[in-house]
Amino acid sequence: MVMRRVLTVVALLWLLAPRVALAQGGSISREEALSGVFPGAVIKAEQVFLTKEQMSRIGELARVDVESGLIARYVATKGDEVEGRAYVDTHIVRTKRESLLISLTADGAVKRIDVTAFLEPSEYRANGRWLRQYDNRHLDDDLQVRRAIRSIAGATLTGSATNAAVRRVLATDQVLEGGGGATP
Repeated sequence: MVMRRVLTVVALLWLLAPRVALAQGGSISREEALSGVFPGAVIKAEQVFLTKEQMSRIGELARVDVESGLIARYVATKGDEVEGRAYVDTHIVRTKRESLLISLTADGAVKRIDVTAFLEPSEYRANGRWLRQYDNRHLDDDLQVRRAIRSIAGATLTGSATNAAVRRVLATDQVLEGGGGATP
């Protein structure tokens, strides 16, 4: 009888675990995100070390601080064609870290944003609907919270940190792909 109860509890926990993780703002792994955004593509992980000049240019283009010269990015290809690129941006929201995987199209527009880690309380986490505002966006003057991007009620710092990350990634991609022209 006791064993049956234990097995029932274990089975219930096993069945409910994905729902609990989702309710707590469970994050997707980088591998899951990459295979979802670039299905059937070959994904190559790269670590890029930026020069001081590149970091300065990225800061000018993005109009946000560039704190690290080490960039983690993934290049997705099918055959000889680049399908897109994805960058990991880890930053502090309030007092804890958030990691975003920001995927771009081959021409450098935002394709999708995935939250791969969020250590702040879940009520401050940006939802998928809010993140989809960035889809198909390029770096421009309107890519700002309270301009083209709606703010998040009760999570202003998350919105600002996410917007800074997207701007930083778009500027990084421009510089690394050779299109780091005039400041937008």
